[in-house]
Amino acid sequence: MRLAVVGSPEYFESNTIPRHPQDLKDHSCIGFRFSNGLYRWEFEKGRKALTVSPQGPVSFDDPDLVIQAVLDGVGIGTAMEETLTALIAKGRLIHVLNDWCPSFPGYFLYYPSRRNQSAALAALIDRLRV
Repeated sequence: MRLAVVGSPEYFESNTIPRHPQDLKDHSCIGFRFSNGLYRWEFEKGRKALTVSPQGPVSFDDPDLVIQAVLDGVGIGTAMEETLTALIAKGRLIHVLNDWCPSFPGYFLYYPSRRNQSAALAALIDRLRV
């Protein structure tokens, strides 16, 4: 899985395309808020790793709202790459900093034990198993 950094063609008509994560300081970045705070964007290239705190006009706790704001030209945002492939292919979004976006193995589900496991948890585990 990979996180993608994207902007709309309309946004980039009046803003330069960032070539390095540090260029994001000159852009409106749409934040994603977890319950414990704003997600800091993580980048990696070779042995270099850095994080950027998004600075911009809005932040959301819903990834769909982040993408809608990006599509509306509010700024640059992040989302899981697999959810954006159709929008990128149609030219509605421009993928930037592609070589700085690291991949990660995916999500993991930790649960205490198989003993006394509820039917709902067993169904969820069965559904999520790759």
